[in-house]
Amino acid sequence: MEAITLAAVKRALESAENKANEIGSPSSIAIMDSGRELLGFVRMDGALLASAEISQAKAYTSRSMNAPTSALGEYVQPGAPLFGLESAHFKAGRALITFGGGVPVTINGEVVGAVGVAGGSPDQDEQIALAAAVVLEGA
Repeated sequence: MEAITLAAVKRALESAENKANEIGSPSSIAIMDSGRELLGFVRMDGALLASAEISQAKAYTSRSMNAPTSALGEYVQPGAPLFGLESAHFKAGRALITFGGGVPVTINGEVVGAVGVAGGSPDQDEQIALAAAVVLEGA
C-alpha cells in the first residue's frame, strides 16, 4: 500500500490554505492516513472553533466509506439504505459526517487516506479538500 508522506502533507495543507484564502473561507483542514489517523492539521486564522472537530470527522468518514462525504447525503435520509449512519460510531467516540467537505485520497487505484475541511459551505469545503487531495495524489 502506498503511504502519504509528511512532505506531501505539508504541500497539500499549503495548497488547501491557498484555495481557502482564494475563495474567502477560513477553514480547518485535516489529512488522515489509510488507518484514519491524523497526519496533518491546520486551523486557519478566523476559522470557527467547531471546524477543528468537523474537519477531522469529515476526513474520518471519507476514509471509512472510501467516498466523498458529499456523496453520502442521499443515502442517509429516512427510508434510505444508510439511514442512521451519522450515529453509527458514537460508541467509538467518532462522528460520521454526511455532507460535503471530506474526500478520499487515491493513489494507484487504492484509497490511502482522506482530507476533511470545515469552515465554509459544504461546496467550499469540498473545493478546498480537493485542492489538497490533488497534491497528495500527485505526490
